Amino acid sequence: QVQLVESGGGLVQPGGSLRLSCAASGAFISINAMGWYRQAPGKERELVATITRGGITNYVDSVKDRFTISRDNAKNTGYLKMNSLKPEETAGYYCNGDGTVGKGLKTTTNTYWGQGTQVTVSS
Repeated sequence: QVQLVESGGGLVQPGGSLRLSCAASGAFISINAMGWYRQAPGKERELVATITRGGITNYVDSVKDRFTISRDNAKNTGYLKMNSLKPEETAGYYCNGDGTVGKGLKTTTNTYWGQGTQVTVSS
């Protein structure tokens, strides 16, 4: 019902920048909160940043002042701009979104995940 597709990952040198995108498609009424998570090999998935539909943002302390989460509600797309990347931030980056589906009085909201995009920070 809701498909999320990430893009924009790749190989970047330490100190470099990348901009990830997360495009939502499908038969939904709205995409509410969106978030970005990352998972390095052998580690648990961790929250990076979230944004409400109204634009209120939240970041994990380690990325504050370097990463910026944003969204374009008209395009149903979220973004994560990452600056000053560090080698230890090499990971798969995943977006999620709370999508409302259905119609009339019969609507539900579920959390959907994309398949991820790889970010490798290395010289």
